[in-house]
Amino acid sequence: MIAEHSRNSPCVIACPPLVFIAALGTGWLLNWLIPLLMPSPWPIAGGVLILVGFSVGSWGYQALRRAGTAVRPDRPVTTLVTDGPYRYTRNPLYIGLTTMYLGIALSTGVLWLLVTLLPVLAVMHWKIVRREEQFLEVKFEDAYRNYKARVRRWV
Repeated sequence: MIAEHSRNSPCVIACPPLVFIAALGTGWLLNWLIPLLMPSPWPIAGGVLILVGFSVGSWGYQALRRAGTAVRPDRPVTTLVTDGPYRYTRNPLYIGLTTMYLGIALSTGVLWLLVTLLPVLAVMHWKIVRREEQFLEVKFEDAYRNYKARVRRWV
């Protein structure tokens, strides 16, 4: 909704990396209280996912910085970025964070991390991504609607 965001930012509920960090902390705390481990962790697969997630997120970050617009969703947005990874997905930073999170879960073998990922994905979708999309549609109008029509939200 237009009233839910300022003129320059979508007023999301939290900085997205902090949502993921809070979930990691919660998962590890739950594991300390009630250990719930995978029969065998997958450190190589987890490491690959961490590397892939970091690469995708870094690529998205660099595209935003090159365009001269804010990376953080609570800062003013000046440009609609549609190049780099934004040609393939509207949310490369969040895909990167999710992929790294999954990599950490697999490499450590802590099942609670997979459990705590579910509410993170719900918060990201409903309280961050949807608000950002509404904001961008108001700010960039047809340019964003056209972009949204040709590029998927995720992959």
